Amino acid sequence: MAEPARTRETSMRFTKMHGAGNDFVVLDLRDGLAPPDASLAARLADRHRGVGCDQILTIEAPRSAGAVAAYGIWNADGSPSQQCGNGARCVAAWLVRDGVARGDTFVVDSPLATHGVERLGEDRYAIAMGVPEFVPDRIPLHGFGEPRGEYDASVDEGVKLRFGAVSMGNPHAVIEVRSVDDTPVHHYGPLLQRSAHFPESVNVGFAEVVARDRVRLRVYERGVGETLACGSGACAAAAVLIRRGRVDRDVAIALPGGELRIRWPSDDAPVIMSGPAAFVFEGEWKA
Repeated sequence: MAEPARTRETSMRFTKMHGAGNDFVVLDLRDGLAPPDASLAARLADRHRGVGCDQILTIEAPRSAGAVAAYGIWNADGSPSQQCGNGARCVAAWLVRDGVARGDTFVVDSPLATHGVERLGEDRYAIAMGVPEFVPDRIPLHGFGEPRGEYDASVDEGVKLRFGAVSMGNPHAVIEVRSVDDTPVHHYGPLLQRSAHFPESVNVGFAEVVARDRVRLRVYERGVGETLACGSGACAAAAVLIRRGRVDRDVAIALPGGELRIRWPSDDAPVIMSGPAAFVFEGEWKA
């Protein structure tokens, strides 16, 4: 019988990390410490009164055979998340530094899946992010039957948006734009997130195709807002644009915080995301 999780202590150690500017507070729960509740997660993520981050990552005991560890994800508003590509790379780097993961390849469990990891070199990792899911009910995307390359939806304020939709373990909408610089991301992002078409809300990506091997991307994430980078959003944008024939199967995604490489070998293969993971500082949270 598993031992119950220990109650939260008056202080706890944490690690601050980032992947292409998408920043995280990492907590080690392997000794039985209880995971943060929504209130604590939001306080930790507060950039004025807490540590400050886009998401909290928790290192946990593995859930599947062969995995070296598992990780949990909490958004800045305290809500749980199912996937985070940049967070997966940071977890991988943390596990390597801690000695939990040895060698250049290993496996980790996210909240809903298992992911292969490859260490590419100093502070760079590749993550197998899974096969993109385009069936609307599985995204979930309501109001549409069969998968389409593009969907049209009327949202608040009489605005109609055209987007692609996919799940990378979490729901994504991808809007192709002429210029990410001129797009009102902070206006259209929340509008689509509130749409009844997305019952679990949605991460909204705005993609500018520069060339067949290069895309500029901004992402307005659910539970967070716009971030400097979104790994699963980069995978989603690449998958949608590849299906449309707009880009190659190996493409660079340039985000405000840095560049990720996305490779999707075939429609039935996992998307492979490559990018950096960096340590910022260690600290102690006084609860």
